Amino acid sequence: MPALKPRLLALALLPCCMTLQAAPLDQALDESQRLAEDAKASQARIEALDDETRKMLNEYRNAVQQAEALERYNAQLRELVEAQRGELASLDRQLQGIEQTQQAVTPLMSRMVEVLTEFVRADLPFLPDERADRIAELQELLPRADVSLAEKYRRILEAYQIESDYGRTLEAWRGELAAGEGEPRSVEFLRLGRAMLYYQTLDGHESGWWNPQTDQWEVLDSSARRPITQAIATARQQQAPAFLELPIRTLAKEAAR
Repeated sequence: MPALKPRLLALALLPCCMTLQAAPLDQALDESQRLAEDAKASQARIEALDDETRKMLNEYRNAVQQAEALERYNAQLRELVEAQRGELASLDRQLQGIEQTQQAVTPLMSRMVEVLTEFVRADLPFLPDERADRIAELQELLPRADVSLAEKYRRILEAYQIESDYGRTLEAWRGELAAGEGEPRSVEFLRLGRAMLYYQTLDGHESGWWNPQTDQWEVLDSSARRPITQAIATARQQQAPAFLELPIRTLAKEAAR
């Protein structure tokens, strides 16, 4: 019996030893798990901080890009403002020049209208109403403040161009002929440039021309009727252009008479 006691004691102590050994192992496992969880939490915090850092970095880069874009835009605005200032200065100089030009051109335009009036008055008496109306419109246009200087000048040049075109065209029209003390008659007028002005009665029995020396209409002989009739038809595009033998009296011949 005494020999069994130590064995029983050993067997009794074995569970205690195993319990003592199991306790540190469990603690180690728990500590290891806690450390793992702490490490995982730390990694999560690191990743969160990394994401926040990247976000802040992207925001910073965007802010830098916007700042650079604003700087470029401001530089363009400064250039635009400088250009506009230069343009305003140029416009101011132009306005001053326009005022000076207007002071010089206005009398010139008035003189141009006067010269045109004198020229029409001294010219052959064709289209008197149309030409007189054109000059009257120019005379009314000159003092108007609501019409620009350029428009006035353009209208005057246009009138000069029309008068110039009369010198190289053949034209026929119907109008009233007032000759002598008799009643006005309806006739066909024919203008050969500004060299000659003819008329012919509607029945074709009488033809005449304007004598600039006497400022009167004179009757032509019967040989002029057919050429004038053909010329009137040509001017109205009623027949093809052809060689015409129209009676022409020079100023030298008239002066010698």
